[in-house]
Amino acid sequence: MAIAIRHTLKTLRTIRYQSVFQRNISMSAKLRAEEAIEELKTKNPYFEKYAGKIAALQQTSPDEFLNRLESVEKQKKPQKKTEKERNYSELLRPKPSIGGVATGEVPFKKLDDIMKMDLLQDKTADEIKDIWLEYHKQKDVLVATIPIDTFNLLSKRSKEHAIFIVPLPRSQGFEFFLLQFAGNTVHFTPLLCYQVHKENAPECLNIVHYTEFSEKLGIVLMRGEYDKNVISAQEALCLVNQLQLYYSQNNQSKLDLLKKFTHEPDSFKHMDVIKELENLTIK
Repeated sequence: MAIAIRHTLKTLRTIRYQSVFQRNISMSAKLRAEEAIEELKTKNPYFEKYAGKIAALQQTSPDEFLNRLESVEKQKKPQKKTEKERNYSELLRPKPSIGGVATGEVPFKKLDDIMKMDLLQDKTADEIKDIWLEYHKQKDVLVATIPIDTFNLLSKRSKEHAIFIVPLPRSQGFEFFLLQFAGNTVHFTPLLCYQVHKENAPECLNIVHYTEFSEKLGIVLMRGEYDKNVISAQEALCLVNQLQLYYSQNNQSKLDLLKKFTHEPDSFKHMDVIKELENLTIK
């Protein structure tokens, strides 16, 4: 069963993502991109594990990749961002994430810190769902109520595939985001940011699943906070929907990609997750 994600600021229309890769790439740019990737491999053990696959992807858009690396070397000041384009140099500086500390240490709010639990004890599942959505109506968050069977499937897969990557379309291609499970939370950070800062990379999206009503009413409450300086509301929604499609639905092609990423990294191809996104219509 699909998760009914509701963004509380505006009604989101159907989004169709299409590829925007540049077709004409100079050979010199490709060679310089490959050299830059080799340099990163020596600095980051995680990058080394997937260096070949990332290198293959970057060859489709080497100019953009080189521009990101040059922004690190020159330490350019942040420039004014638009809705479709942002300055990647901001990602290359370690900074406080949502909550004010590093990604692995972000304390999430307990449910009784968000709502008065004593007022919900005698409510039905439908009543709690309505209260949950209404409470967040004017807040910059993503919320949902998830059936317990759907959550159990997500939880089961997260134990085997605790880390994965998903793409977002950008003006010159796609940007990958690393997602990582930690208990009932899911943390997202730009892959480029993780490659530079590793465990000190700040997250841009934090998903929390509250299970207080799972046994009694068979529902789990979901709440997602995102960094508006890194991703928009629509982009946060896209990441959450991809999380749902890979971890809480029985789609064989997506399951195969999860297994390859976890157990057969040499056969994992970044273009395959891009193809999955290009064939997806989010409603």
